[in-house]
Amino acid sequence: MWAGRSEGLLDSCADDFNSSIKFDKRMYAQDIRGSVCHAAMLGRCGIISPEEAQLIINTLGEILSDLDEGKLTIDPLAEDIHMFVEAELTKRIGDTGKRLHTARSRNDQVALDIRLYLNDKTKEIKALLCELIRAIVKVAKANKDAIMPGYTHLQRAQPITFGHHLMAYVSMLMRDIGRIDDAQMRMMDECPLGSCALAGTTYDTDRNMTASLLGFSRPCENSLDGVSDRDFAIELTAAFSTVMMHLSRFSEEIILWSSWEFKFIELDDAYATGSSIMPQKKNPDMAELARGKTARVYGDLMTLLTMLKGLPLAYNKDMQEDKEAIFDALDTLIMTLKVFIPMVATMKPLRENMYRAAQRGFINATDCADYLVKKGLPFRSAYKISGQLVAYCIQNSKTLEELTLDEFKSMSELFDTDVYDAISLVNATNSRTSYGGTSISSVERQIERAERFIASFELDEGAEE
Repeated sequence: MWAGRSEGLLDSCADDFNSSIKFDKRMYAQDIRGSVCHAAMLGRCGIISPEEAQLIINTLGEILSDLDEGKLTIDPLAEDIHMFVEAELTKRIGDTGKRLHTARSRNDQVALDIRLYLNDKTKEIKALLCELIRAIVKVAKANKDAIMPGYTHLQRAQPITFGHHLMAYVSMLMRDIGRIDDAQMRMMDECPLGSCALAGTTYDTDRNMTASLLGFSRPCENSLDGVSDRDFAIELTAAFSTVMMHLSRFSEEIILWSSWEFKFIELDDAYATGSSIMPQKKNPDMAELARGKTARVYGDLMTLLTMLKGLPLAYNKDMQEDKEAIFDALDTLIMTLKVFIPMVATMKPLRENMYRAAQRGFINATDCADYLVKKGLPFRSAYKISGQLVAYCIQNSKTLEELTLDEFKSMSELFDTDVYDAISLVNATNSRTSYGGTSISSVERQIERAERFIASFELDEGAEE
């Protein structure tokens, strides 16, 4: 490749240090796809003959098939996937193969490949996120009336339902898909092919043609930006980091819920492990690993940000480091989702334990205060009386429901027999009918919204295919 400028051979250690074939070989299909469209454009524009273009296209198709079927293996000594494909093409059709690289550079070639690869893998991630949403919705639907304590500061606060709690994560994951869509559609929808090394080309190319053939809305406006931009990788990794953060928060709750201290759920044996010396243990290792792997994806994001922060335009070899970071973020997220989905789908909610926990902790104290407010008392006065009742209950080892009417009336004459309905956990939960609240009707609306979202996503994906 360096023939003409250099006479000596690259040191073997430096050659290995310089090589990217170990990790960019996964982009072979995207590299060939880009080359096919580039050859078609060269032929259409008369830069090479139509016959040469067709021979290149046909041979590239054969190379792709051979790689897919395992008839051809990628040479580990090649510098990168671009040079491997070009060398194989030239080996098969001679000088005609050498014409493919006309009016392009490896700089715009790699910028294209990574966009195409990320676009393909992003579709897989969005499909997995939809599958996770579907799994959570199914559990939420079955537990829309399962009362549990809701927490603030990890202290029991107010009664909610398990279904309502789960649907909070569905809302987060739907936004995550929106973030990924935004990064994919807005940040990656420009085609860098034709930017060449940095300054464009003297050949009369048709960049709109190649952009259209490759599924982009438009070519990159600036050739320098086309080869040196990797902010789309940062944007996408930031979106992946947010997904992992949400999975990590969910994992933390799964870990707590499955502990003996909570015992709100039990994980399926397929997604928990035991101890080497303690036979009673059932450890939520998959959830712990999901929580731990979040740090990995954060590290990948920091790698990309740091790698780019001091680079002058245009391409610099530092940018080779983008691929291992973004590939690791992709792989980690995909692997985590593939384990997380069935872990959630198979976990067993322990409804009675949740309800017993809700009975303790005076989480209906706010409902007691609201009861007095509806009787005409100012909220701050009602708040004080409810607090005094809680203190009285603690001193006498009672719950609010166990107080006699006389005990209630000792704090306020506004209390009557209907107070017991007001502070009932079932009624306290279902009375929260405000939009987005924890009542069964509200949770059902949230579930319907999520199901429409999934149906819309599947419709869009089907239209793309």
